Amino acid sequence: PFLILAGRETTENHGPCYSMSFVYSGNFLAQVEVSTYEMTRVMMGINPQGFSWELSRDEEFQTPEVVMVYSDKGLNGMSQAYHRLYRDRLMRGKWRNHARPILLNNWEATYFDFDEEKILNIAKKAKEVGVELFVLDDGWFGTRNDDYQGLGDWFVNKNKLPNGISGLSRKIEEMGLKFGLWVELEMVNKNSDCYRAHPDWLIGAPDRFESHSRHQHVLDFSRPEVVDFIYDSISKVIEESSISYIKWDMNRSLADIYAPNVTYDYVLGVYDFLEKLMNRYSDILIEGCSGGGGRFDAGMLYYSPQIWCSDDTDAIERLQIQYGTSFGYPVSTMGAHVSAVPNHQTGRVTPLATRGCVAMAGTFGYELDLNKMTEEEKVEVKRQIEVFKQYYDLISDGSYFRLTSPQDNNCVVWEMAAKDASKALISAVYQHVQTNCAAKFVYPRGLCSDASYEVSLTDLKGDKKDRMQ
Repeated sequence: PFLILAGRETTENHGPCYSMSFVYSGNFLAQVEVSTYEMTRVMMGINPQGFSWELSRDEEFQTPEVVMVYSDKGLNGMSQAYHRLYRDRLMRGKWRNHARPILLNNWEATYFDFDEEKILNIAKKAKEVGVELFVLDDGWFGTRNDDYQGLGDWFVNKNKLPNGISGLSRKIEEMGLKFGLWVELEMVNKNSDCYRAHPDWLIGAPDRFESHSRHQHVLDFSRPEVVDFIYDSISKVIEESSISYIKWDMNRSLADIYAPNVTYDYVLGVYDFLEKLMNRYSDILIEGCSGGGGRFDAGMLYYSPQIWCSDDTDAIERLQIQYGTSFGYPVSTMGAHVSAVPNHQTGRVTPLATRGCVAMAGTFGYELDLNKMTEEEKVEVKRQIEVFKQYYDLISDGSYFRLTSPQDNNCVVWEMAAKDASKALISAVYQHVQTNCAAKFVYPRGLCSDASYEVSLTDLKGDKKDRMQ
């Protein structure tokens, strides 16, 4: 829910632009009209289709807010205004300004095929290279051995994890790692105890076929009894375990809307759930996710200070994804991981240094099995983690500049500059290999034009020291 109106002459660094960002996570309408007199009107708000609200005397209805930014310093100036506002005023709690842990997620390493021994072996290797948080993804609950079953049953699968989440999380912590857990609390499979006990809890039109997607259905979070049941279920897991991070996923869209205002009430139910979760477990870092960025919006940032950008983990694809996300959202909100090659979505083989460079333009982590890497690659991973920590403050809190566009340039370049202009980190990635290519010149931003700077080339491989130029 975000748009930009820019003049034809507007560039990243010059010219005017207006932008609107909707602080809401449900159905919306963003509409631009130009009259016969060339007057432009923008409307943004709750989608009126299927929505109506009757107010009685002395009642109030508070609409979600739209944040509008005007910049006369181009698109970078606009983005930096949003970045400052959302980072400092919208996001809240312990994790707004706290250093985020470097994590390893087991999803692309194991998918549903794991047991406690396999998980502990991956976590042990992660600790050795400097990872700080291990995240157990889908497959730990109910009868969840594939995506046909288990959603809604938020109790541990003892066949995979005989010591439960409580036992596993404590073993992970004994290694010196924090422990995180994946959930998809808004969804249910028909093959689940939850559905068998409460078939009426699905969102669906009465006497109509219930449409499913990815073999799953949506629980009606507009109903308080549904929210309370799921909240009590997952709270029991959290209370029994040592959990520092939750990945909140939501992998399909809403359909079969059976009555007016259901989608609006649904969003309020999700917000109510997240509010209670945050208040009760204020130390837990919540990362939002919806098949990646399907629900990446300012409304969710109020509850989760980072959101997984996309389930597409290919580094070259991620250049486009993170470039687009940066127009309205800070780097510190963008979940980004280094994954294995050939990439599981595209089959592309990309150097580990490239994958690390791209993931560092986000919250940074790994999604692979380190036991399957060579010793040289593990050294490189350790070096990447050291470099990310070295530049963490600059990456998470610096002024972000898009120096070249992935649409128009084979060489994609971005920059994080310190707010006092004392230093900057510039990253560059070629999307395609070229031979005999000409030199690429880029012009740093956010620095002092009358100052002198020392330039160093940071090595991500770990086989040589940084070089001064």
